[in-house]
Amino acid sequence: MSTSSSSRVTISNLRRTFGEVVALDSFSLDIKPGELVTLLGPSGCGKTTALRMVAGLDVPDSGIIEINGAAINDLSPSKRNMGMVFQAYSLFPNMTAIENIEFGLRVRGIDKGKRRKRAEEMIELVDLGKQANRFPNQMSGGQQQRVALARALAIEPNVLLLDEPLSALDAKVRTHLRDQIRRVQQEVGITTLFVTHDQEEAMAISDRVGVMNKGNLEQLDKPDVLYSNPTSAFVATFVGAMNRVPGKLLDANSVEVLGKKISVANTGHGLSAGSSVNVMIRPEQFAISSGDSVTITERSFRGPMTRIVVSLTDGTRVDLDIASAETTSMNPGNRTGLTVNASTAIIEAR
Repeated sequence: MSTSSSSRVTISNLRRTFGEVVALDSFSLDIKPGELVTLLGPSGCGKTTALRMVAGLDVPDSGIIEINGAAINDLSPSKRNMGMVFQAYSLFPNMTAIENIEFGLRVRGIDKGKRRKRAEEMIELVDLGKQANRFPNQMSGGQQQRVALARALAIEPNVLLLDEPLSALDAKVRTHLRDQIRRVQQEVGITTLFVTHDQEEAMAISDRVGVMNKGNLEQLDKPDVLYSNPTSAFVATFVGAMNRVPGKLLDANSVEVLGKKISVANTGHGLSAGSSVNVMIRPEQFAISSGDSVTITERSFRGPMTRIVVSLTDGTRVDLDIASAETTSMNPGNRTGLTVNASTAIIEAR
């Protein structure tokens, strides 16, 4: 399958305000040809505002958006050649699946034979060939969203824009369609900007993930780097589960937590030696050990892993993720020891 050649998207210093509310502030992003980048963040962080400005559905107060080095700020949405998929499927109810996929090509004046051939290619790409002649009300939500994806790709867009496309679907369908979107994106090789508030979705589908907070891009990295090496307390706590464990800052570069000295990741914290701090440690970065320094308060089986909750002597709750096979004797009320396996961590003032 082919679309137009993969395009590079360069966003430089976008700013967008709504009255006194700053939706985006000095937002910059470079998406390489064929790359899938996800903007991840809570509601109101600016991620959808950024996507809408790339699409031409909103206008920045300042800043530049470029496709392959050419500014597109002054182009209307129809002139930008963007394929868009939103949370709402937005299919025409009086058209079949194949007719919906053809629609953008028909608007562009493509010959009937050529547009039908292209639509048939796209419907096969999303594994809906047998549903080609069904109307939207005869298809499931997941099938309708796949038709919307095929329609967006049929016009051979420069860039594919996906705004929370899976949030209206149930969990099992969402996971399946998420994986299918990634397969199709890689097969076609199209540059893609994906927006979601779902961290698992972002980590599973993306080449890189940008975490947004209050109109700013906090960190942009590969999913594994983002998870393992967050650069701020916000990123550390927003991406994946995270504990805040009491510790003592030894110097600018090291902290003591649960009797272990580990390195500080965010060395620009501005705190002085001896300060009481919270140390960010993930549930899988602990191990149960001999001793009786903590009390097990909860146990929750989660398949291959079990969530064990312990209480420190000061009452701090700490979540641990431990292989289920190792937890048979770990019951609420038992006392045990606790070891930190992390070698570096983000800290914040207590």
